[in-house]
Amino acid sequence: MVLNKYKLNLPHAVRNLIQKLHPDIKRKIRAALEMILENPTIGKALKEELEGLWSFRVGKFRIIYRVSGNKTLDIIAIGPRMNIYRETFYLVKKEN
Repeated sequence: MVLNKYKLNLPHAVRNLIQKLHPDIKRKIRAALEMILENPTIGKALKEELEGLWSFRVGKFRIIYRVSGNKTLDIIAIGPRMNIYRETFYLVKKEN
């Protein structure tokens, strides 16, 4: 039993994106989210403009997330590696 599991904050837009994916990809992303919830530092810490965010690889996709001090995992974006970092940069820039 895992007592230190984090709470997941999955925005509506990300939830909709996941629903549109192929069932195999959906299954892998859900499994990856469970792994991240149990150990948020399992991903790769991002640098420079995306410092404070983490990335976790799921095949050709990446899950970009932020770990909050209140044991919450904020999913920022999920998408193909090709453009996810640029999209995340613009999302984060819009937040600030």
